[in-house]
Amino acid sequence: MANDFNGTFKYTAGLNHVGSYQASARPFVRNDLTVPVSGAKATSLEVSFPAVSKFVTVRNDGADAASTVTMKLAFAEGGMDNNNFITIAESASFSADFRITRLYLMSTTATAAKATVTAGLTNINASHLTSSWEGKQGVDS
Repeated sequence: MANDFNGTFKYTAGLNHVGSYQASARPFVRNDLTVPVSGAKATSLEVSFPAVSKFVTVRNDGADAASTVTMKLAFAEGGMDNNNFITIAESASFSADFRITRLYLMSTTATAAKATVTAGLTNINASHLTSSWEGKQGVDS
């Protein structure tokens, strides 16, 4: 429930709203993403969703160069530094039914990778996932 400007309650779907996960998801696709290289001053690529996801798929589309590149996927930026990430080989993908509003990608080498992120979004606003909860995704606390 959300409070509107008149002091009355207005129903909105929240994280535990089962129907939001049972209904068909709204498509979200970002392709031809350039995944930054790994290194001493490496910064991962953040992919943000406007709503809470029902599922997510990340595909490693490889490198522009002739070399093979592996990519890291984390659910918190700190996951890249704490070995709390998933490794995706070139031409492979990772899919899961996770409720998230962002994810992070980084190449494991000095060669940049290309990626495609596909997600199914619920009707739950991204603001329902609090930063204190989402900041711990994939990071040991």
